[in-house]
Amino acid sequence: MYLNVYQPRPPCKGQVAAFFRSYRGHTFASSALMDPMTKAFIASVERFTEPNQIPLILFAKGQRKEEVALEHRALPRHGRHPVRRQGSGEDPVFRTAKRRNPETGQTYPWIVRSTVLVNHFYFYGRDADLGPFFLTFCSYFRYNAKLCINGHEYVKRQLAKKGIAFEALDNGDSQRLQQLCDGLSGDKIEETSR
Repeated sequence: MYLNVYQPRPPCKGQVAAFFRSYRGHTFASSALMDPMTKAFIASVERFTEPNQIPLILFAKGQRKEEVALEHRALPRHGRHPVRRQGSGEDPVFRTAKRRNPETGQTYPWIVRSTVLVNHFYFYGRDADLGPFFLTFCSYFRYNAKLCINGHEYVKRQLAKKGIAFEALDNGDSQRLQQLCDGLSGDKIEETSR
C-alpha cells in the first residue's frame, strides 16, 4: 500500500514562480532559490540520522535495494531501527533558463520544466503493528514522499501478537485472517503514525 505525499497536480511554471514570489517573498523566481531549500532539507535528514546512528547505505546502479535493506534489518541492532539508503532517479523538476527580451536584448530568468537525476532518501524500518515499511523522500524541490506498507506484513504482526500460529503462504483462506486484514484501515494507519 503506497501513501503518497505530493501535490495532486504537478505545478505549472507559473505556479512555481508564484510560490517563490508570493509565498517565499522573492522579487524573482529562479531555480537558484531551490538550492538553499534542498540543502536545508538534506541537513535536516542528517540532524535526524546522525544522533540516532541510522546507517547510510549508498546503492549502486542495478543493485536490488530491498534485498540490501533486508540484510541490514536482519542484523541484531538494526532489526528494530531504521536503515537509510540513498540512491538516485530521474524526476521531473523545474530549472531556470535564460530568455532574451527581443526588444531590449537583455536576458532574464525563466522557469522551465526539465528532468534530472536527483537523490532520494529511503528509510527502511519496522513498526510493532505494521511490520516492515519504507518511507522515501525526493531531495529536490517539491520534495515528494511515499510511505510503503505491506498488508501481508501487517497481518503477520497481528497473528504473532495474538499468538496464532501461521505459515506464510502466497494464498490462504481463513475467516480470522480476513478479519485481521480488514483491520488495516486508514484510521489504523493514522493511529500508528502518531
